Amino acid sequence: MELAPRWVALLLTLWCTLMLNAPLWSKLAQLPDFVDPWFWKRAAIVGLIACATYWWFMLLSWPGVRRVGWSLTLLTAAGMEYYIQHYGILLDSGMVRNVLQTNTSEALALLGPRIALHILVFGGLPSVWLWFGVAWRRDALWRGGWRSLLLVLASFALLAAGVAGMYRQLAPLLRNHMELRYLINPTSGIVALADVTLKPLLMPARPFVSILGGAGLGASYGAAQATGGPASIQPASLAVGTSTHKPPLLVLVVGETARGDHFGMNGYARDTTPNMRALNAISWSNVRSCGTNTAASVPCMFSHLGKKEFEARKANHETLLDVVQAAGLGVTWLDNQSGCKGVCDRVAHATAYDQASAAQRAKWCEADGECLDQLMLEQLDMSLAKIPAQKRAVGTVLALHQMGSHGPAYFRRSTAQAKHFRPECTTQVTSDCSQQDLINVYDNSIAETDLFLAKTVEWLKTKAADYEVAMVYLSDHGESLGENGIYLHGLPYAIAPDSQKHVAWITWPGTLAARTRTNEACLRAGTAQPLTHDFYYHTVLGLLDVRSPTYRSAFDAYAPCRQALVSRAPGAPDTL
Repeated sequence: MELAPRWVALLLTLWCTLMLNAPLWSKLAQLPDFVDPWFWKRAAIVGLIACATYWWFMLLSWPGVRRVGWSLTLLTAAGMEYYIQHYGILLDSGMVRNVLQTNTSEALALLGPRIALHILVFGGLPSVWLWFGVAWRRDALWRGGWRSLLLVLASFALLAAGVAGMYRQLAPLLRNHMELRYLINPTSGIVALADVTLKPLLMPARPFVSILGGAGLGASYGAAQATGGPASIQPASLAVGTSTHKPPLLVLVVGETARGDHFGMNGYARDTTPNMRALNAISWSNVRSCGTNTAASVPCMFSHLGKKEFEARKANHETLLDVVQAAGLGVTWLDNQSGCKGVCDRVAHATAYDQASAAQRAKWCEADGECLDQLMLEQLDMSLAKIPAQKRAVGTVLALHQMGSHGPAYFRRSTAQAKHFRPECTTQVTSDCSQQDLINVYDNSIAETDLFLAKTVEWLKTKAADYEVAMVYLSDHGESLGENGIYLHGLPYAIAPDSQKHVAWITWPGTLAARTRTNEACLRAGTAQPLTHDFYYHTVLGLLDVRSPTYRSAFDAYAPCRQALVSRAPGAPDTL
């Protein structure tokens, strides 16, 4: 079949608009406030999406580019349509950023024969036709070029005119249902990808402004106190043993995809946390995350800025771990996930799989390199021993980044010991399972986290003769489990359900809380207070008694239950 590229682009546009936007048309049909008895509004929306899609195809219509560019668009659009339809995923820049930063095992967990078949039918068949069923009609280069340029301009003009003409109808619709803009396929994915990849290239990089000045040790360290930032901190010369306190050993567990309302300690009907309850840990039940995916939440929760200021920041800064290290403590990050998202770049860090022995890999890991979190427990002694003795004599922070409850392959997130709830969903295609089976398998992953945390505490107890020990667990974001047809996480924060924002925060105060005269009974009495990730940075500094001008007692969740260690002169920084 001999066709001009403009006509092929039109046919592909119709295919994408009508066949690969089924979730959008289904959503519009379900909206009670979208009254369209004569279907002219829907027809206009179809026309606008077709103009936007045609504009994209015409941008790729040049010789040597069109077949490759159009095929990639079709295959990607088919894949995006599958995930929107089966998982409720929306195509915003946060989701694209999360996809680009994921690791191979996480990506493979989202693949399977059904998505392969879907992509083959809806993206592969038109691509095969494009490569083998179309012969290009030969126009003069100047004539074909001008026609392509005019059609690009015309489609853009029609799109602009249509948006302007329908503004009164579209504005309230999109304001009340923001998710609609992320369902438009493939343009929403293209815009999000451009925002993530091109925006950093076109905009000047944020400057780096250090916040380490003034970091030091608080009054509980006695003569081992040091202030004035990294230049003045010399752990080798600190007078060890002059303080009445042992050095602190704090384990920070960064949870993954754990929604707070599925923790038994928070009032959930199922006792998913029997081990931490037996250890008399403290659980805050009303905590909200900074983001709905790891890439957004983890850098934000380790920042001193808080969600609002972090997202609007004009400069980049060091993180909580950098400040603790600058104060003189030893710090290391152990990862069983897809990386620390920049949080651990300037401290010692390692991946659990990379440093595991063959026996450990055989015990805890799959063939694709994905491991259960208990692998990290077998590496705690090694991680502690790698920190220089001079640092350990001052204090140590070990950060553990879990695989946790990461979906959709929840059945891979728990050992047999933690599989209390049956039957469980045993496929990564979560929409194929009943919601009860999905809840069962997810709750088993929470029970596994409970077991992991309890074993971490047991390890800390073995170190109590030499250290003042404690553990703080905080999840990065929550998860949707089929409520309203939504699965997984990563929806834009403004429209994400609370299940993707409500996270768990558990503290085992051990012997470290007493160092700063923190009253445990007071902490337990306040576990229903509303908290956010904004509190994490300041709470950890307060627990460790680390001073910094960036510390704010109003965002230290434990501060109301702590007796003052040192008086503060008028105008002095807000420190312990």
